[in-house]
Order: sequence, then structure tokens, then C-alpha cells
Amino acid sequence: MTWFWIATTIPVALLAFAGLAGGLWAVAAVVYMGALVHVMDRLVKGAAAKSGADGEFPSGLQLSLILGILHFPLMAIAVAALAGLTGLSLGAKICVFAAFGLFFGQVSNANAHELIHNAARFPRWLGMWVYISLVFGHHTSAHTKVHHIWVATDKDPNSARKGESFYRFWPRAWFGSFNAGLAAENTLRARATRETTPWHPYFVYVAGTAFFIILAALLAGWKGVLAYGLLATYSTMQLLLSDYVQHYGLRRGLKENGKPEPVGPQHSWNAPQLYTSALMLNAPRHSDHHTAPTRDYPALRLDPESMPILPRSLPMMATLALWPRMWRRVMDPRVAKLNTTQD
Repeated sequence: MTWFWIATTIPVALLAFAGLAGGLWAVAAVVYMGALVHVMDRLVKGAAAKSGADGEFPSGLQLSLILGILHFPLMAIAVAALAGLTGLSLGAKICVFAAFGLFFGQVSNANAHELIHNAARFPRWLGMWVYISLVFGHHTSAHTKVHHIWVATDKDPNSARKGESFYRFWPRAWFGSFNAGLAAENTLRARATRETTPWHPYFVYVAGTAFFIILAALLAGWKGVLAYGLLATYSTMQLLLSDYVQHYGLRRGLKENGKPEPVGPQHSWNAPQLYTSALMLNAPRHSDHHTAPTRDYPALRLDPESMPILPRSLPMMATLALWPRMWRRVMDPRVAKLNTTQD
């Protein structure tokens, strides 16, 4: 658990100081989120990188809850800083936007993902509100009720097809997951044999987003709303980049009855780098998450023999995905080779 605490709590402090004071703090925050984490991937490749799961991780949930709660004051600081309330220079604002956006996209999103899979009510509620604050509340429904069921099939909007660029995938995944999640929630409520909650989840998602927009307006007027919208868009783009990378080109075979085969380790891309994995709460160990969705993130396993492995860390591959031609040059041969091996 040590690496998880180190990787995720350092940027919390850097971001708070960056948003309030700017200057070198803003530079330090963006350097940490944009470059230092990749250097750390190389520096911690030794004994620490070889350590595996060793029992229970009682502090895993504690860290997730702390990160989930701190997400909201960090969002307020980011909006205030970008709207000009803390007196930052233009250069500092650019650094703050990049650093906060990377944190919300790579840490807050990964943490919310972990929380919505928790069996207890409060963690699930907290994860949902983190997603709502990023204008992606419907992911709470779409991820658990659509993605985990239909992953690596055409029925999952968040599973990228081979040859599909991220720029085509992005709108298809956002709107497709909104509609698919809504349909799944409507079906569940129609089939419910006992009284359900009075509020439809999608009402909460939409009303919650409106609530955060109002808060941004009260905090900093139209500049606050603009800053909030840009941060949420940037952060959500990174979540969808992760989805794009982690399932690109992988498809489940069909059984004789026409139904897809069970989800296996071969249906997700993974990354073994320790520090960026710690920063993202082991989200890059994606195959094991899909085969064991309730397994705590510190205990997720990585088996390079049975799991497709990305050539670089998940954040670096997400950056590469923004260049479609180079992305296909790197990944399409790997997808073809994997599919040939499976056949």
C-alpha cells in the first residue's frame, strides 16, 4: 500500500498549493503529473516492483475514501484559480489547468471507479458524486450495468473497435454509454419486485451536474462555469482514453448459441509499470478487474503470460492514442497477433 499512498497524496498537496499560490508550485504540480510519474516508473522497477499481493489491505478503502472526499475541495480550488480568484498569472493558470485536469482524469476517475464497485453504500455514493462532479455521473450505471456485462462486444459503447480512432470513439462512447446506462436502469426499475428508491439515478446524475454548475457560478460567475466545464471535459476525455486503450480491438468470441464467451484475461490490455499503476489505483491491471470486479485494487494481479500487455504505461499509451496514425501503427499488429494466437 505504501506506493499507492505516496503516488496519490503527493499531488494532492502540490495541487492545493499550486491553485492557491501559483508560482513554482504550479510548475511542480504539472511536472509531477506530466513527467515525474513516468520517471518514477523507471526508478522503482527493482525490488519494489516485484513485490506482490501479501494479504488484506485495510488501508486501501481508507485511501479511496480520503481521495474521494478531497476531490471536492480540490475542484473548488481549481475553479477558483482558473477563474482568477487566487491571482495567478496566465502561465500559472495553464500549469494549474493541465495538472488538475491530469489528476482528475487519472486519479479521481480511477478512484471513483474503485468506489462504485464497493459493496458498502457510502463508498458507492461517494464514487457516484465524484463522477457527477466531472459531468459523467451516468458512468456509475453504464460501467457496472453495461460495460462489465458486454465488454469486448459491439453492445458495449466503451469497447473500441480495431481501426477506430479515439476521436470517433469519444462521442460514441459518451453518448452511447449514457443511452445504454439509461436503458439498463429503466429495465431494472421495471422488473423490480420491491419498492425502489423514489429518485431515478439519471435524475440524480443530471440534477447533480446542474448543482455543481450552480456552485461554480456562485463561486466565480461565468468564468467559474467556463473553468468547471473545461476541467470536466478534459478529465472525462482521459477516462474515455483509458477505456479506449484498455479494450482497443479486443473482442470476445461467440459460442454456438450466439452468446459471447465469458470475459477472460485476454479481453483487456494491461500495463505493468508500478508507479503510474499506483497513481491510478491499479486501474492498468485491467484484466483481473474484469474477471474479479469486486477484488480490492491493491490485490489485483498481473500475469503477462495470459494478459495482453501494452508496450508503455497506460498514460503514455493514452497520449499516443491522440495520434491515430501512429496509434494504429503500434497497436494494430499487436491486436492482429493476439487474435491469431487466440484463433
